[in-house]
Amino acid sequence: MSAPGSTTTKMIMGIIIDTIGRFLVLLPATLLFFSKPAGSTTIRVAPAGHQASISAALAACKDGDTIIVSKGLYKEGNLVIDKSVCLLGEGMPVIDGENKFEVLSVKKSDVTVRGLRIQNSGRSAMSDPGGIKIYDSARVTVEGNELVDNFFGIYIQYGTDCIVRNNLVKASQKEEHQSGNGIHCWKSANLQISGNRISGHRDGIYFEFVTHSVIWRNISENNLRYGLHFMFSNDDSYITNYFRNNGAGVAVMFTKKVVMMNNTFEENWGDSAYGLLLKEISDCFLSGNTFTRNTTGIFFDGSNRITMERNTLKSNGWAMRLQANCMDNKIRRNNFTGNTFDVGTNGFLTLNEFTENYWDKYEGYDLDKDGVGDVPYHPLSLYSIIVEKNPPAMLLFRSFMINLLDKSEKLLPSLTPDNFIDRRPLTKPVRL
Repeated sequence: MSAPGSTTTKMIMGIIIDTIGRFLVLLPATLLFFSKPAGSTTIRVAPAGHQASISAALAACKDGDTIIVSKGLYKEGNLVIDKSVCLLGEGMPVIDGENKFEVLSVKKSDVTVRGLRIQNSGRSAMSDPGGIKIYDSARVTVEGNELVDNFFGIYIQYGTDCIVRNNLVKASQKEEHQSGNGIHCWKSANLQISGNRISGHRDGIYFEFVTHSVIWRNISENNLRYGLHFMFSNDDSYITNYFRNNGAGVAVMFTKKVVMMNNTFEENWGDSAYGLLLKEISDCFLSGNTFTRNTTGIFFDGSNRITMERNTLKSNGWAMRLQANCMDNKIRRNNFTGNTFDVGTNGFLTLNEFTENYWDKYEGYDLDKDGVGDVPYHPLSLYSIIVEKNPPAMLLFRSFMINLLDKSEKLLPSLTPDNFIDRRPLTKPVRL
């Protein structure tokens, strides 16, 4: 990391401490459904019971009540929760929207929805119906549910201090325009999205104008576009998530002050695919992540003042593509192993810092045995520049002439930027 007391270190530590603090503040809300206020009652719903419909129970209940829904199939159109209640499933009851309705609409704060299978919402690009949609509410907990084949799985708009935890959110759409997002959050703050498994949607998790929120320990795979998509969402963190086989991996766009730690980006292949796209972002921290078997591990575009350290980039096409419109990024103490190209760029102006990275293609020596190579390393190969400008040239990969060209450029650099260099390359991998 940066030197102790530096502005960068203080900024990073401030974001991490703020993230942990917000997580601990939100945590007690997960126990909401265990505590019942005085005078509250429990209403039981069962297909053959005294109370046979969820809609009737919602109409009869009052703030603080608990509704327990027994196992069965319920087709009741759009269910609206407009009181502060706990709606709990027993035996995973099924609430079916019949491909016509938004299934469950939450329009009151202090609500818990738990243990339900919610399926087959209506589909509309105008109204964006969802399996569970939260409107202008605070302290809503959605936990332990199954959301199957809905247009949007869980949708939060103007929400604060909401928790979405340990849900299965899956769909089977084939075209982006036919699908919404698995967990969609818009103009919200202080959210905790944790322990969910999302697949088969347009984007697994989507944030737009969302601040001071945490995305933690989710699995997002086999989505049509992005596993995770940020737009205009500042001061957030995503930590220890797994993103696999999505259309184009993860995109963080037009955003600042995001912490990205200990995530795995894997098997994101295609002409425009990458593990992680950073577009027009600034003042972010990227550490402890693993990028494995992606067309491009990380793509920097118009991104500045990013600290990238202690990451593993392994067996990618391009480990990193760093466009010429990026500056003041610090790339240090990362491991680059088994990549076709370690670094690519589209220009010759380099205003970023590479230092103390491990490059498995480094062929220098370390006479004083201090673990730092005595010869600087140029990670940008001439062939990668040629392929960047003329993609069909990839057909010549591993040919004798290309190997000779790259070896010559390493000995006598003439066409690659002089300052695109790691002056302190490590001779052994960084211990992470």
